[in-house]
Amino acid sequence: MSRAAGLYFGAMDRAARIKEAALMTLRGTKPDAGKLYSFVAASIDGEKKSLADYKGRPLVIVNTASLCGYTPQYASLEKLYQNYRGRGLKILAFPSDNFGRQEPGTDAEIKEFCRTRFSVSFDLFSKIDVAGEHIHLLYAYLTKESEKAGAIAWNFTKFLVDGGGRVVERFGPAEDPLSPSVAGCVEALLR
Repeated sequence: MSRAAGLYFGAMDRAARIKEAALMTLRGTKPDAGKLYSFVAASIDGEKKSLADYKGRPLVIVNTASLCGYTPQYASLEKLYQNYRGRGLKILAFPSDNFGRQEPGTDAEIKEFCRTRFSVSFDLFSKIDVAGEHIHLLYAYLTKESEKAGAIAWNFTKFLVDGGGRVVERFGPAEDPLSPSVAGCVEALLR
């Protein structure tokens, strides 16, 4: 089997697992379903936003940084959002300065950078800690309690959440949002 075929079928298997996990969540058979909705975070404009506002929608939750080698993924995230927002997808970006001091800006500077450089229209949140002593409660849940728990390795780690609030997949920083593995899993949640 060629490498491309292997990637395609691997993404299909992953997508099938995600679709089944989403169905299990809807049937209420997964323990962490819905806990995600108990968290509140500040938007990039400083307004408190409950994650319960996203109930019923598939989500991509990602920690971002403006000076990272993966920063061009903002463009891929925006394209993914444009491709699937009409079907309910929401992308929640949480800028963080935890890795390599690659997000030194203020919320206003981050917002300006994202809007002018990448035409970002998905939801941006206030800069938070996604690791360490001052980790935001949302990221403490994602990294320590969710079914895809584990420390954040670097900027642009992506968590895929189904419409029931269950974390069904996690993608590393190097996995581009438009790759077959990520986009295929998003597609599976939207079926």
